[in-house]
Amino acid sequence: MLFNSIDFILFFPVVAFLYFVMPRRLKSLWLLGASYYFYMCWNAGYLLLILFSTIVTYGCGCLLERAGRLPDEHRKILYRKCCVAGSLVINLSILFLFKYYSFAAANVQSLLQYTGISIKLPAVDLLLPVGISFYTFQALGYTIDVYRERIAAEKNFIQYALFVSFFPQLVAGPIERAGNLLSQLREAHRFDYARAREGLLIMIWGYFLKLVLADRIAIIVNTVYGAYETYTGMYLVVATVLFAFQIYCDFAGYSIIALGAAKIMGFTLMENFDAPYLSCSVAEFWRRWHISLSSWFKDYLYIPLGGSRKGQVRKYINVLIVFCVSGLWHGAGWTFVIWGGLNGLYQIVGALCRPLRERLVKLFHLHPHSLANRMASALFTFFLVDVSWLFFRAETIGHALAIVKSICTVHNPWILFDGSLYELGLSMKSFQVMVVSLVLLMAADVMKYKGICIRKILLEQDYWFRYLVFAGSILLITLVGVWGVGFEESGFIYFQF
Repeated sequence: MLFNSIDFILFFPVVAFLYFVMPRRLKSLWLLGASYYFYMCWNAGYLLLILFSTIVTYGCGCLLERAGRLPDEHRKILYRKCCVAGSLVINLSILFLFKYYSFAAANVQSLLQYTGISIKLPAVDLLLPVGISFYTFQALGYTIDVYRERIAAEKNFIQYALFVSFFPQLVAGPIERAGNLLSQLREAHRFDYARAREGLLIMIWGYFLKLVLADRIAIIVNTVYGAYETYTGMYLVVATVLFAFQIYCDFAGYSIIALGAAKIMGFTLMENFDAPYLSCSVAEFWRRWHISLSSWFKDYLYIPLGGSRKGQVRKYINVLIVFCVSGLWHGAGWTFVIWGGLNGLYQIVGALCRPLRERLVKLFHLHPHSLANRMASALFTFFLVDVSWLFFRAETIGHALAIVKSICTVHNPWILFDGSLYELGLSMKSFQVMVVSLVLLMAADVMKYKGICIRKILLEQDYWFRYLVFAGSILLITLVGVWGVGFEESGFIYFQF
């Protein structure tokens, strides 16, 4: 069930209404049933996977807490390590089987054939369960937090199962921490008009990003990247720049709708995006992009690897490992690994060049925090990030390199002015709507970057103005949004991860 479907538009109000009117003892059970139904709408059989992962991590948490009461310190440490290792091995094995086995098998076979050994590994053709990477990491984060004694193990299985499967953020995040969401799930939430009003406004912004921008941009990107041999040079530049905004609007749109839906029911999820394309460095970009995943890798991989505690060389190696693993998390393909590796490499080079930049600033009497320098830094950061997005979007490394070659060798800037861009699937009017919407997006991000909350300003206005904004926004999204042929909803990019 997609957020941008008629099914969800009917499903969510019913779930929220019944949640508020039913007795407190049934609220968690109702939300769990609704979450499982939401997930089963994709494939009912895969409910067994999320249920199995829930049982394993719940049991591991209980065993970890019981082990903590053992009198023998050596035995206690060994027992706890075995528990957390078992949870990691079981859950990551399931993730590997469904997501990475075919990729790993193909690479092992190619490597063996290169050395003269011919072997055929058994094929496993399994449909990737939607959201498996998200709920697996969320459940593993709980296990590790209990192991580190940051939180107590959850005794109520229903509450814990709801934490793993809470439907607003189940299939594409944000990846929540048990310390934040579990405590909220134990509370009884009553309907609050002000909170519901704010949540609705958040959801409207998310739908704007998805339906008006992401789905419209996707038409151009899919056209150009689907025939990159035909659309060369500047066509590919335009499509690559637009893809950066497509994936931002698509993924941020989902996260924002999730935040708004949860807010209406009384829950506060972590913010996943914070004006990332206004970042002045790649390191800052990753503090603002997919924040829940970036912080997950920092806490559960980067720091355990040693972080920055073991010298600069080890720190850079750790950064590269984390970003390559992050790339692999996004997809079973070398293009994703290269994408992640590039982002890690950018940060290493940036750190190594920092002394040189500081000397140049002093030499030329520059003001690094001036508007001009910040704009130049943001544009250069966007360029670097966008180059990496090219590998993320390309189907293979060969396709990516062919696109890079075409961009560098084919010079056709006139297509920006002769109307050729209007032949990529969007009419002139629809293209202009996209441009205006992108300007609105960047204006909103600039205000957010400066700490100005547009939502708060709107909610402080008189009721007639608020209702006008609500009604006008919904009408605009309905009329201008790209819903597809016959009102057919389109999926979210990150569902495949």
